[in-house]
Amino acid sequence: MKATTASAWALAAMLGASAVNHLRNPKFYYPVVPPSLCSDRGGALGLMTRHQWVIASTAPEALAALGLLHPSSRKAAATATTVMFAAFTAGHISALKRAWGPDGSPQSRRVHAVRLPLQIPLIAWAWSARRS
Repeated sequence: MKATTASAWALAAMLGASAVNHLRNPKFYYPVVPPSLCSDRGGALGLMTRHQWVIASTAPEALAALGLLHPSSRKAAATATTVMFAAFTAGHISALKRAWGPDGSPQSRRVHAVRLPLQIPLIAWAWSARRS
């Protein structure tokens, strides 16, 4: 197996595990959903509750994982995954900003200070999967 194929499969496994974790532990992801998108947080763009956003996010992650497994769909899935990770960056920025706000805690500051920079290697990893 080529290294690029193994890398795409590893990314698919990570996305699949993340999708499952969104269902098993949705509260972990609540801080990453910007309040402006949440109907239960008085968001101006609130179409769904925070919980609904987290649950709904399992679908693109699961579909991306499946798409990365098959060579014929891998390039499109990798491109979509790159865009998805880039879009999720806005949520991580929002979470870090709130962690440093009046309701933030030292723990939330540490967690989000680590989570935000992880988006860079995730975006690069997804983009690199286009070559396999």
